[in-house]
Amino acid sequence: MSIAVVTGASSGIGEAIVSWLLDHGWQVVGLSRSPVQRNTTAFRSLQVDLSDDAALRRALNGLETPQAVIHAAGMMAAAPLGELDAAASQRLWRLHVQAAETLANHFAPQMQAGGRIVVIGSRTSRGAAGRSQYVATKAALVGMVRSWAAELAPRGITANVVAPGATQTPMLSAPGRESSPPNVPPIGRLITPQEVAALVGFVLSADAAAITGQELVICGGASLK
Repeated sequence: MSIAVVTGASSGIGEAIVSWLLDHGWQVVGLSRSPVQRNTTAFRSLQVDLSDDAALRRALNGLETPQAVIHAAGMMAAAPLGELDAAASQRLWRLHVQAAETLANHFAPQMQAGGRIVVIGSRTSRGAAGRSQYVATKAALVGMVRSWAAELAPRGITANVVAPGATQTPMLSAPGRESSPPNVPPIGRLITPQEVAALVGFVLSADAAAITGQELVICGGASLK
């Protein structure tokens, strides 16, 4: 049975990814700030603040090397120029970028051919008014994952970013979000976490072995505007 490590497993996209994996026969270790209960022995919950690098490193010690690592934990921050807060930037960086780096640095050296690294990015990596701090971290992930892809390709390991547009998750009601409500994409509704999870599932499959170093956008046509 294949093993996956998933961050942000308690809600939103991370929770949907855990459900997809369990439904498709994977064993899953879920990392999140809140404990997660699943009525199956195929799931193990580890409670950890992913923005605390020392705590994350401790949580990873002793874990079996997985076939797939999916970093889905995230948070939102929105502020215009003149109101940017350095502490908010640091929190975003630690959670989005540093945690991804720690996960890959810990597991990738031991991963076997067929291994997969997937990081949940955002369509806003291309820029979004009032969200420069959040966007900066998501854009950084693209360059970092592309670099990993180039390094890992000779070993048969892929690394990709899955970048959703406006998705119906708890992040949409995060503090500061009311000042920049999500635009409904051309399909006429928000993306569902299950749709994002299904794309991640394909990226994990053997059929996706030639897809690496990509930012795969799932946005309901928002990129057409």
